[in-house]
Amino acid sequence: MMEVSQVRVSLAWAVALFVLGAVVLLASSAPSVLADEAGVVSNVKVVSDKVEDVSSIEAWKASFIKPGMTDREKGLAVWEACVKFRQQENPPREFLQASGTVQDPIKTFNVYGYGMCSCVASNIEALARAAGLKARGRIISHHSVPEVWWDGDWHLLDASLINYFYDEGGDVASVDEIMASVAEWYTKHPELKGNDAGLRQFMRNWGWKKGPPMLASSEFFSQNGWLPAATHGWYSIMGAYDGSANGEYEYGYSQGYRVNVQLREGEVITRNWSNKGLHVNMDLKGNVPGSLTTAVGEGDLRYAPEYGDLAPGRIGNGTHVYDVPLGSASVRAGALRYEGLATTAGDGQSPALHVAETSDSGVLELRMPSSYVYLDGAMSGTFVVGQGGAVRVFFSRNNGLDWQEIFAKTQPGKSAETIDLKPLTYRLYDYRLRFELAGAGTGLDSLHIEHDIQHSQRALPALAAGENTISFSAAPAAEGTITIEGRTSPKTQGNQLVALEFHPALEGVESGEHGLRMTGGEGSATFPVETPGDMVRLRLGMHYRARDARDGWDYLVSFDDGKTWTKAGRAGGPFPGNCEYVTFEDVPEGTRKALVRFLGTQRNTTLIFDCRIDADYVEPSGGFRPVKVTYVWEEGGVAKQNVHLATKPEETYTITCGEKPVMKSLTVELAE
Repeated sequence: MMEVSQVRVSLAWAVALFVLGAVVLLASSAPSVLADEAGVVSNVKVVSDKVEDVSSIEAWKASFIKPGMTDREKGLAVWEACVKFRQQENPPREFLQASGTVQDPIKTFNVYGYGMCSCVASNIEALARAAGLKARGRIISHHSVPEVWWDGDWHLLDASLINYFYDEGGDVASVDEIMASVAEWYTKHPELKGNDAGLRQFMRNWGWKKGPPMLASSEFFSQNGWLPAATHGWYSIMGAYDGSANGEYEYGYSQGYRVNVQLREGEVITRNWSNKGLHVNMDLKGNVPGSLTTAVGEGDLRYAPEYGDLAPGRIGNGTHVYDVPLGSASVRAGALRYEGLATTAGDGQSPALHVAETSDSGVLELRMPSSYVYLDGAMSGTFVVGQGGAVRVFFSRNNGLDWQEIFAKTQPGKSAETIDLKPLTYRLYDYRLRFELAGAGTGLDSLHIEHDIQHSQRALPALAAGENTISFSAAPAAEGTITIEGRTSPKTQGNQLVALEFHPALEGVESGEHGLRMTGGEGSATFPVETPGDMVRLRLGMHYRARDARDGWDYLVSFDDGKTWTKAGRAGGPFPGNCEYVTFEDVPEGTRKALVRFLGTQRNTTLIFDCRIDADYVEPSGGFRPVKVTYVWEEGGVAKQNVHLATKPEETYTITCGEKPVMKSLTVELAE
């Protein structure tokens, strides 16, 4: 243990170095805040009073679920949110869900803004349950819909085709009630059942009002029987509810994604109300979303302005840029690892970041988390190799569990290098780079990392004509998140993450076509989790099957390398499909490692379709620094710009537009 006198000497020495403008950069895997400046500013959020905040489940609830609401009002608020923030479109395919499509409502709202009927059915199930309501999925003919329970009955809420219908009592009807109404009408018009062309002809010029009474009072059909997006109409509903398909199905969702924009010195994140034609399905033939070119208010987005959409389009392509401040002392605060290195600011030597005189080698490790999916990217830099030295670059896509070398320079001298990151980072939200420097005089003179990202234009804080109130925040906590999620089946499409990449210990469980399935009466899947800072909570859950009442999965957590276990939750039966997500906050102080175990029992059939683990932690060098927020838009073809310097973690300011603005971009970065 260090003596008190030694502590005083160390503190005095640190203060002296600060006064002299120099920093001694010691080997460390947990950088601390330098010169009273935060290395990472987390949860940077810009919200307009014209667009609801849907950046997390909690933010969504605050925006849509108001105190005193009835269960019916909550259910309709869930439907409204899904109509507002997603559209019917060829779905994004990441690594998520047994179907391969994105079925997390918050990710759908913020990253994509589109999906198919099964996707939004799962979104409604997730949000309804978050609001305290029961929900289930229904299979009908060529369509997938959800039902939400209130006042003793089920109620259809179809945000895919944008409709619901009323029963005789004036409440929202159930799937079964709609089917009964359609079936009764078909007994009088048997020639139209299954007759698509005949139904289309019948519905024209208010003809649909002569159809089933439950549909005839609808507020969603146009004069000629089209639903709001005009991709489907009365004829579609008559076919979907004709009784030829009728069942229950859990449209399993993922839960845990949240927008957490984080900034370091030199990091700039721009979100655009436009796109360059880039999207997450680019490598999958036949999966191009029409939203790339459809304007809001036109085509199948014709209904969107009625629901408050101020964006010019739906799919946005932004950029995530990081000019690493190599020559500055702040490079250490923004790194995961900084060992055996020195900067020009520290010792006056070159290159900007180099092996320290007291070391033979050095390591710089950077984490690149993103709230938006990476599409394209490159790293460029100026690399310097001393005599007998080397620069090697390594890449990790699974939270640092495995590394692959992607670049090596061993020839002495200085050279500009560019590395294509797209094959490595496409479809990812997080990765790490490790730079291993060896030899005197070896280092980096510049390092630039840039990515194209995909985000939804709809969820961005748009402006409207007149006064707009903008709320800035970088609160309440300087937190980051380590996520474990990937396809539970080893079968992939493109550069998709697989759950097995996160090194789970499988006992009595195997990864197969449909997920992680039990091979006997008992089994488990145990995932190791490690965070760069002190862990504050674990959020975890799954989409699962447990057919027997005795089947199911216990959620267990351990903070002492498996010596003891604590139960965090249970996903029990009997369900052919269900979702269960929990939050565990009783994490011992100072914890940075944990084990999460899904312990299964099987009498009939028990399996995990998909699972997700989020470990929230305190950023070791987290805190607040002033943030520059830049809005760009046009009014009548004239370019406009507002630059605001947020000097406090929470601020409110106004932007006034003389006429309806055409939104262009929103950029956030740390102020110089």
